[in-house]
Amino acid sequence: MGTPPTTGASFHEMWRDLAPIGRHAETGGYRRYAWTGADTDCRAWFQAQAEARGLTYELDRNGNQWAWLGDPTAGDAVVTGSHLDSVPDGGAFDGPLGVVSSFAALDQLRARGAAPTKPLAIVNFGDEEGARFGLACVGSRLTAGQLGPEQAHALRDADGVTLPRAMERAGYDPEAIGPDPERLARIGAFVELHIEQGRGLNDTSHPVGVASAIWPHGRWRFDFHGEANHAGTTRLDDRRDPMLTYANTVLAARKKARLAGALATFGKVGVEPNGVNAIAGLVRGWLDSRAPDEETLAAVVGEIERAAVERGRRDGVDVRVTRESFTPIVEFAHDLRDQLSGLLGGVPVLPTGAGHDAGILSASVPTAMLFVRNPTGVSHSPAETAGEDDCLAGVAALAQVLEGLACH
Repeated sequence: MGTPPTTGASFHEMWRDLAPIGRHAETGGYRRYAWTGADTDCRAWFQAQAEARGLTYELDRNGNQWAWLGDPTAGDAVVTGSHLDSVPDGGAFDGPLGVVSSFAALDQLRARGAAPTKPLAIVNFGDEEGARFGLACVGSRLTAGQLGPEQAHALRDADGVTLPRAMERAGYDPEAIGPDPERLARIGAFVELHIEQGRGLNDTSHPVGVASAIWPHGRWRFDFHGEANHAGTTRLDDRRDPMLTYANTVLAARKKARLAGALATFGKVGVEPNGVNAIAGLVRGWLDSRAPDEETLAAVVGEIERAAVERGRRDGVDVRVTRESFTPIVEFAHDLRDQLSGLLGGVPVLPTGAGHDAGILSASVPTAMLFVRNPTGVSHSPAETAGEDDCLAGVAALAQVLEGLACH
């Protein structure tokens, strides 16, 4: 097998090599979208890391990448990893920190002579962010059977390119995608390391924490249908302007979420015909909403929809709402969560509002998450960051967890 470098050198070298891939020169953010050139380069990087360490490399039927130490078919495997794709102009840490840390943690285990009694694997799940096709966690959803092949084949990007076509262009077979219960049956535990997307750990003395749960969350598309017209000749009283209804709905979402202790964000919008001197005929906005429990989430989204419809009646605008995705609350396996906290000496246990592949897999296998401190709380932005010492503390914590789960 390949001889790994020391943990610190390993981490820094991997981070340096991965950093330029998909980075936009003007914004400094990352545009690593599924089945694009940047995605291909990230996948090549992952395969190279696996082969340099003498690991068994696999590409599964859904385009997820695996690097195995030990027999992949032996069962009761301990798996770690995350994703390498990004949101538009995303940060460097969301996803890649978990993949880089996984290889570095394995290096650390092997450097100190740890002898796993179970197979160990590192995974890169494809299209976790959903930036291109609008649905998050496509790779893990397909594997877990939470997204069917027919639904996946219907996904399209903003240019109308279907997921199957995009996969074909990248050299993959879209006809093979679908549930993968045999692969899931190999896994005894999945642990995902991720930068914290918030400031919970920053209020403690701990660089690393353990996740307790993922808030339920979903995405809804709001279509506001009005009447396209001339901005310079149409009297205000004669207009059916969907932009007004949309704007009011954005404000209503903020108010309803704040009152309920939830989160609601309109972060993406499309306008037709999208002319400076034209009243829009259609405004399409995408709502992302999250809450501590499913009842609160349903209530908040319902209030936002009611506010939109009521305002639409006043504006002469038809409002249609489509739920595009929904993920229920994820309570991570309590036994595994408590085991991780114990292995790490009682670090903080805290929830998150962000979705992850670990949340998708939790319905099929025991899963857990480690968070690395984020001093600003900023994520999905080029300003996302984590301190070098905290990142290396994350590697050490993950190595300790993997040793505790796979070597005893």
